[in-house]
Amino acid sequence: MSLDNLRNLYQQVILEHYKKPRNRGKTSPVHRHQRGHNPSCGDTIDLTLQLDEAGNHIQDVKFEGEGCAIAMSSADLMADAMRGKSVKEALEMIQRFQAMMKGEAEFPKELRKLNVMQGVAQFPVRIKCATLTWHTLKAALELAHSETPEYVSNES
Repeated sequence: MSLDNLRNLYQQVILEHYKKPRNRGKTSPVHRHQRGHNPSCGDTIDLTLQLDEAGNHIQDVKFEGEGCAIAMSSADLMADAMRGKSVKEALEMIQRFQAMMKGEAEFPKELRKLNVMQGVAQFPVRIKCATLTWHTLKAALELAHSETPEYVSNES
């Protein structure tokens, strides 16, 4: 597949998830809730998680928020990929995604849809758009049940 065809495919998948997100809303029940904000461009994300009884596996992920096509499609793709994962697996996937944004990794075949976001790495100012939801998920997974969610930022 030529580089132009690959770019077109990436753009199509990003626009598809932006225009018709599959994971918009709130989980029921909400076991974890975290807000994320990208001060550079104004993207915001409100992430909710439903965990299993033991709190070890993600049963559902939903998001609400406003932002660019990259931020919102990244949230939708991430939510799809996290369903059924253990907290440990999810944290490892967050690290892999961040490494992918630096050009250091990619996802295996069974999660190849996430590799669509690799194209964003060519535009350094847009990387924060793609990683916002992943930073937010990490904070949600590390959040104690009784804590009130503060906005996390991906400026660090």
